[in-house]
Amino acid sequence: MGGGSGGPASAGKAGNTGGGRGEAAPSAAGSTRTGTDDSVAAERIVAIRERIDEIDRTLIALWQERAALSQEVGATRMASGGTRLVLSREREILERFRQVLGADGTQLALLLLRAGRGPL
Repeated sequence: MGGGSGGPASAGKAGNTGGGRGEAAPSAAGSTRTGTDDSVAAERIVAIRERIDEIDRTLIALWQERAALSQEVGATRMASGGTRLVLSREREILERFRQVLGADGTQLALLLLRAGRGPL
C-alpha cells in the first residue's frame, strides 16, 4: 500500500540532472525510494506516502477494534443461547460494502467478517 511509482511524476524527469553545470544528480537511493529523480516530485511522493502511512495505521486500529467488538457480539449472543452467526446481518454488511466499493468491497467485507467471527 505504500504508493506507487512512475505515472505523471516521471513526466518532468528529463533534464533534471544538473544541466551540465556541475551540479550533482539526486542520489540513487532517493530515486529508488520514490521512483523519480525529480526532487520536487520526490518530496511530494514522500509527503503523500507519509499520509498513506497515517491512514494505514488508522485502518489497522479500526480493523482491530471492529474485530474485538464483533467477537464480543458473538460471545454475548452465544452466552444467551443464541446462534453463532446471524447470516442476515452478514449479508447486510456484504451488500453495504459491495454497493459502495464494488467487488473489492465484497472481498473486504468478507475479510472483516472473518476477523470478527473466525473462519466458517
